[in-house]
Amino acid sequence: MIQLSSITKSYKVGIETLDVLKDINLSIHDGEFVAIMGPSGSGKSTLMNVIGCLDSPSSGTYMLDEEDISTYKDEELAKVRNLSIGFVFQQFQLLPRLTALKNVELPMVYAGLNKKQREERAKQALEKVGLAERMNHLPNELSGGQKQRVAIARSIVNEPKLILADEPTGALDTKTSISIMEQFTALNEEGTTVILVTHEQEVADYAKRIITVRDGLILSDEERRR
Repeated sequence: MIQLSSITKSYKVGIETLDVLKDINLSIHDGEFVAIMGPSGSGKSTLMNVIGCLDSPSSGTYMLDEEDISTYKDEELAKVRNLSIGFVFQQFQLLPRLTALKNVELPMVYAGLNKKQREERAKQALEKVGLAERMNHLPNELSGGQKQRVAIARSIVNEPKLILADEPTGALDTKTSISIMEQFTALNEEGTTVILVTHEQEVADYAKRIITVRDGLILSDEERRR
C-alpha cells in the first residue's frame, strides 16, 4: 500500500538547511496497524505529514497504491487526501458552529456527494462510533471523547483505506483514551489500515507494529503480538 524509498525532507531556516527526514525507507501493507513513536523533534510528525500528503518530500519516491505521488501538485494531493486518507488529530479539528452530523458530512461535500447521500452516510458513521444520539449536538455540547469519536466518524465517512491519527489521545483522560484506541482497533480488524503517531507507549501497544524515529532516521521497526 505504502512504499517510501530514500525519502528526505529539509527546510530552510535562515541560511541553514534543517534536515528533518534522512533517507527513510519504509513499507506498510494493507490492513496493518502501525504506531510511529519518537521524542519531540524526531521527525515523526513530518513523516506522518508526508505519508498523509500534507507535505511533499524534498527527495525520494512515495508510492501509494502503486501510484507515484512524490511529484503530485497541491490539487492532486488534495484529491488523494479527501478520497483515500482519513485524518484524526489531537485537537479534533471540528468546526464549532456545525453539529456533529454536519462536521462528519464535510469530506463528502468536497467529494461531490449530494445532500441525501451525505446525510445517510454521516448518520451511519456516527452510529458506528456510538454517537447516534448526539449527532445534532454542537462540539461545545460534547465531551472530549465524544468530539474525538466525531472526528473518527468524519475520518471514515468516505470509506478510506488508510486512517492517519496524530496523537489522537493526547487531549483525553486515560479511560477515554482506552475507548478511542478500542475504536481504532475495531476499524483495523475490519480491514482499515491505521497509522498513528504517539509518544505514549501504552497507546503504541495497541498497534501490531511500532516504528521508532529519532533524528530523522528510523531507529527500529518492531512487529508485535497483541
